[in-house]
Amino acid sequence: MEYPKVKRNVLLNPGPATTTDTVKYAQVVPDICPREKEFGAIMKQMGEDLVKIVHGDLNKYTAVLFTGSGTINIDACVNSLVPEGKKILVLNNGAYSGRAAEVASYYHMDHINLQLPITEPIDVAKAEEAIKADPDIAVVYCCHHETGTGVLNPIREIGAVAHKYGKTMVVDTTSTYAMIPIDMDKDNLACVMASAQKGLMSMTGLSYVIGNTAMIEASKDYPTRSYYTNLFMQYDFIKNKGEMHFTPPVQTIYATRQAIKEYWEVGEQAKWERHQSVWEALYKGLDRLGFKTLIPREMQSKLVVSVLYPDDPNFDFTKIHDYVYERGFTIYPGKVSDLPTFRLCSLGTIVPKDIEDFFECFEEGLKSMGVQVPVTYK
Repeated sequence: MEYPKVKRNVLLNPGPATTTDTVKYAQVVPDICPREKEFGAIMKQMGEDLVKIVHGDLNKYTAVLFTGSGTINIDACVNSLVPEGKKILVLNNGAYSGRAAEVASYYHMDHINLQLPITEPIDVAKAEEAIKADPDIAVVYCCHHETGTGVLNPIREIGAVAHKYGKTMVVDTTSTYAMIPIDMDKDNLACVMASAQKGLMSMTGLSYVIGNTAMIEASKDYPTRSYYTNLFMQYDFIKNKGEMHFTPPVQTIYATRQAIKEYWEVGEQAKWERHQSVWEALYKGLDRLGFKTLIPREMQSKLVVSVLYPDDPNFDFTKIHDYVYERGFTIYPGKVSDLPTFRLCSLGTIVPKDIEDFFECFEEGLKSMGVQVPVTYK
């Protein structure tokens, strides 16, 4: 069946991402009760696909689905995977690893919030030093990609250190999953997490934890700190009933099924290469207009560029945001409290031509505001 084309916006924010019309229209299905076996079969296949995307062995790893944003995964992993009398070490070098420390604090959990520089990757030696210093640490937690800055953390190396000392390695891969290739075993990971609206380029409302099955089953005997986000409870319900414990986001699951189909059709490497080509186009446009970035290119994920405001009294982020938004492009404010930045991202179903079109519009907007182009810095 042919559907009318939906107006296409180019989202340069770090998620939700620009989607295909086929993913959008996949939500238009006959009404169904999510407790039906037909729907359960869709979820079962989806769970297996989610594990395979990170090269997980289905005999060793499982996917646990939740209704909610990516923060529900952080909550579930932090509150569920720490045994009685043990601690979680949070390697905090940005807003999203910091959120895990905040979750631990809200649950009054014994935790270590190791605060590290936010404009550089985690120092593996410092991580090892912290792990060695406290034998009560059971879980090591970090964020693969801090989208506030664009910093990419060395999860394989950190995971190797965690495993060396017998710790569980949990990584927030919300902004890398299905974009940067991840391998559960090669990257030394026990648990990762993501949401459908980012790398899979689906809709909001579906999040998932992919974890070592034995680890999740062992957590049955750990302190119960949450009802809605208890990881074992959700896993056990899905395993035994073939359903999520609570109402799933039905339409988002249909959209995500289509998004996964399109992911396999494109392929892991080809998709990652496209994201990188978009990132290169972003840099080309920024260089042409004279903009500087917050961190060096070699530290970046190739998914987010955090851009410093120019030293021009006529530059106004809100005005340039509104100018490009009215013309079909979305840019995003920064997330570094003491530095004025904005972000441009290479997520979603966008290509370098979209970025060329964006910079034409962006330059027009800057000039209409009276900003000198190329921009200048003191």
